[in-house]
Amino acid sequence: MQRIARVSGPAVLLLVAFLALLAALSFGGGANPGIALDPGAVVRYGVPIAKLVVDLSIALSLGSLALVIFALSSREKEFARALDIAAAGSAVWTVAAAASSILVFSSIASTPPSLDEAFGQSLGNFLTTYPVGRAWLTTTLIGAALTVLCFAVRNVTALGFVTVFAIIGLIPLSEQGHAGDNATHNAAITAIWLHVLFASFWLGGLLTLVLLRRVLTPERMAAILPRYSTIALIAFLIVAASGTVSAVIRVGSLPNLLTPYGVLVLVKITALGALGLFGLFYRRAIISRLTHDNARKLFWILATAELAFMGLAEGVASALAVSAPPVDAVSASTIENITPAEYLTGTPLPPELTPARFLASFNLDLLWAILCFFALFFYLAGVWRLRRRGDRWPWYRTALWVSGIVVLFWTTNGALNVYEQFLFSMHMLEHMLLTMVIPVLLVLGAPVTLALRTVQRRDDGSRGAREWILLLVHSRVAGVLTHPLVAAGLFAASLWVFYYSPLFRWATFDHVGHEWMIFHFLIVGYLFVSTLVGVDPIGNQAPYPLRLILLLATMALHAFFGLALISNAGLFLSDWYGAMGRQWGASPLDDQRAAGGIAWSVGEIPTVSLAIIVAILWSRSDGREAKRRDRAADRDGDADLEAYNAMLAERSRP
Repeated sequence: MQRIARVSGPAVLLLVAFLALLAALSFGGGANPGIALDPGAVVRYGVPIAKLVVDLSIALSLGSLALVIFALSSREKEFARALDIAAAGSAVWTVAAAASSILVFSSIASTPPSLDEAFGQSLGNFLTTYPVGRAWLTTTLIGAALTVLCFAVRNVTALGFVTVFAIIGLIPLSEQGHAGDNATHNAAITAIWLHVLFASFWLGGLLTLVLLRRVLTPERMAAILPRYSTIALIAFLIVAASGTVSAVIRVGSLPNLLTPYGVLVLVKITALGALGLFGLFYRRAIISRLTHDNARKLFWILATAELAFMGLAEGVASALAVSAPPVDAVSASTIENITPAEYLTGTPLPPELTPARFLASFNLDLLWAILCFFALFFYLAGVWRLRRRGDRWPWYRTALWVSGIVVLFWTTNGALNVYEQFLFSMHMLEHMLLTMVIPVLLVLGAPVTLALRTVQRRDDGSRGAREWILLLVHSRVAGVLTHPLVAAGLFAASLWVFYYSPLFRWATFDHVGHEWMIFHFLIVGYLFVSTLVGVDPIGNQAPYPLRLILLLATMALHAFFGLALISNAGLFLSDWYGAMGRQWGASPLDDQRAAGGIAWSVGEIPTVSLAIIVAILWSRSDGREAKRRDRAADRDGDADLEAYNAMLAERSRP
């Protein structure tokens, strides 16, 4: 049974994926000859087949790494074997991505691959000049680097950084394909990236478990499978959400579901739904009984069936990637009577901002919507777990955390996300909320303390959420970043460096830069506020006088920055904010002055609130210290004072 499970699972996955791909290509027309130019059947079928191999190898590599850093024990054979699997997956990833780059070029150039010099020169130019070529070249290099790192690195912490490196490396490829230049470009990029990433964790994790079957004892399997099940559940939810967004973008309307592309989307949805039922059955009927032989045999049978459905979903997905969707991507160059705003942003200029639109406008940022959902869910689940075992958790901390997440969701998905591309003042309001308002609410929610009180400790040499949190909290890097002077310096310098460097242009023109900006300012603000009023056991706590000094310095820097914007006669990013063709609202220069007022006022209000909180904490700390000294004096008869008086008396003697 062990050998059959290890062989049949991957074999079924590959067979079903390949057959599903061919059937979907035939049904959807993804490999039909071109009307004018045709690169040949080898290229037409080679592109989706190579893409399928790339997706499967990425899944194997990332799924193995996910288990290594979250589920497997570094003291067991499973750890080294999983890294070998990850290295093998990365090697296939490299070769398949290199083949894909050649086939994609041949498809675009409508010429079959060849070994002549002209083809090689054109291919080199494609890989270094065009965005699609650079994306495939980057993907190939990431796979090669990951192959070496999986062989060379055996430290779990370092492997965590390796995994992050691989995750970021998927971004360039996500920007291609059906995420072209259209009004939904940013949403499509995020949806593709999340879909590929978490589908890889899900599929690759299960495939790795099957390949590890020989070295997993029943006891180890009983410990590892619940951890994988948690990863798979999170992945299923994110894959479902990102897939829904992608389908809405590309299908457009319900009647389009009856097109060949829409039918393939429905097939993929059906396969994912079946996979969700598999996961539900695992959690309810199998995981708790893995110590029984019958339950283990049933699991391996179901795992093979689940891999078959995963192969079906992957094969259809690879066919969809080369099939024409019912809703075509609209390039800015094809729009008649294009407006300046559409040319710059790809989206029409929104209507004039009014109080009602400020509250009701919405523009989905899927990444932050998902992060907010899980941040809220896991926090409330932790509070519920505490209450079930009879422990108390302050209600106001829950209220502060929920408020912070709600404000973060509105900031990243509400009116600010609609208008920040067109109004500098809305961009500045987003910045101030991310750095000064949201961190205060989140820090006072004490999430690290809650996690350490509710997340189960592991003793088998693996690292779960608790172990990773403790590692991050007590690391040297965290110690440096949470030093009061360093955190304050980062907080103050980020404001000036960002707006007076190319970073502002990158964050405005590039969606990836915009997401980086949100992460950066939120983290910098969180670190700074933690050093002032944080209750979580992270970093260093400054003396209260120093905290007030840092706050006063921050207020001054915010005031100077706001005044600089108000008094500046030039326009920041004049080729963007000054070129939108906006006829409503304040002029670009007046809007910039309004942004300066926001930087001054909105930044100062939370600072004053923090100063009040610090003063209250200082007073309470002095009160607790006075009570401690009084109790000590009652116990020892004020021995310290008596000793001090005796010393003075001794010195006063002639």
